[in-house]
Amino acid sequence: SGRPARIPARVRLGRAEVVDIERRVELGGPIHSKGVLILSSFLGARYAIDHPLSLSASLVFEQSYGGVEGDSASSAELYALLSALADAPLRQSLAVTGSVNQHGDVQAIGGVNEKIEGFFDVCITKGGLTGTQGVIIPRENVEALMVREDVSEAVRQGKFRICPAETVAQGISILTGVAPGEPDASGRFPADTVYGLANQRLAHMANLLRHFESSGS
Repeated sequence: SGRPARIPARVRLGRAEVVDIERRVELGGPIHSKGVLILSSFLGARYAIDHPLSLSASLVFEQSYGGVEGDSASSAELYALLSALADAPLRQSLAVTGSVNQHGDVQAIGGVNEKIEGFFDVCITKGGLTGTQGVIIPRENVEALMVREDVSEAVRQGKFRICPAETVAQGISILTGVAPGEPDASGRFPADTVYGLANQRLAHMANLLRHFESSGS
């Protein structure tokens, strides 16, 4: 539609579950729901190394009243989850498109040119270009780019950005300005990185759950 969707993520103590609210209310199709389920696999592979994965998170497209289908938003949904876990704000001047697999690779999507142009038009309508706006797209889509001349000219002048991302790590770094973090030999991430901060939060939640279960609360 060209209108960027706001995808908030709320994380709280509980069992390992990512709730697809769109699916619960029958507004989300099976491909979109499959993309949401993949997010749990990504989190489990990275963070359930030395403690159980204990969280309950909900994802929803706010003020969206039509059906949602496809997995083009799955990377954006994962960025929202990581942002909530790490308490690392995302840059709101950047739109995101891209599917993601359980290994954290950003995969190609359809309609990339129309999606870039749609967000570009939104920026123009909402007050013009500031030089901070842009779209994160899958690197695999770069060869298929054929955007309008006005978009190309804005990119050449540095007024609008098209940022290719091959992995979730690259995307979250662009969106937060914080290093994603590389695991050491034991699988632990540096404490001052996005993945490290998220892991600390998840470890804290797991400890709380163990405490409540052992105390019978």
